[in-house]
Amino acid sequence: MFLTVKRKWIIILLCLVVLFVGGGVFFKVQSTTAKPNLQKTIVIDAGHGGKDGGAVGKQTGITESALNLEYSLYLKELFEQFGFKVVLTRTDMGGLYSPLASNKKKSEMEKRRKIIENANPCLVISVHMNSFSTGEGRGAQVFYGEEDSSGEVLAQKVQTSLNRDIEYAKKTAKIGDYFILNTAKSPAILIECGFLSNPQEELLLQEEKYMHKFCYCVLCGVLSYFDFS
Repeated sequence: MFLTVKRKWIIILLCLVVLFVGGGVFFKVQSTTAKPNLQKTIVIDAGHGGKDGGAVGKQTGITESALNLEYSLYLKELFEQFGFKVVLTRTDMGGLYSPLASNKKKSEMEKRRKIIENANPCLVISVHMNSFSTGEGRGAQVFYGEEDSSGEVLAQKVQTSLNRDIEYAKKTAKIGDYFILNTAKSPAILIECGFLSNPQEELLLQEEKYMHKFCYCVLCGVLSYFDFS
């Protein structure tokens, strides 16, 4: 009885999310009647790691691999509160490649593929940070595989949720030619959370409140995909 009541309040609190960010108030409303299938498994893939730090912020020196892991760990926490089983491809700052591999990038991506296949998830979320040659680009963008119709629906649900509450987030999800999207057998999306090459966004992406708000939006988009809203 206690667990049932506790879960009910978790769902109510997470579905009526109130986050105070920069003096503003962020509300996210979801249905409190539907509950997720507790057997569903989600893979959250924190991009890069080890010697491959990915993009680097020019002001603070923050690496994409570090931020990817932070966002992935918080997403795991949120999804687990809703009863999902979450498998992470990377749980620390180490690389997934074999130290003996001559082509470490190939070794790393094959390891990610195997983790995803072994998990047999209902969907995959790959977390990344963007970068551009100039500091002008900014905004979150969600990608899906060209042949993945379910991934397209999932990507648009998440993109819409982000666009509703995250400033500068793009309006429409796009096709992306990425290894994870091309090899995953389940619906998969890749989220570029923002641009480390943009001075304002580099700092914003590192704010804990902003990360929490961003991840809640991803959660709400996924719940919408499962018709929980």
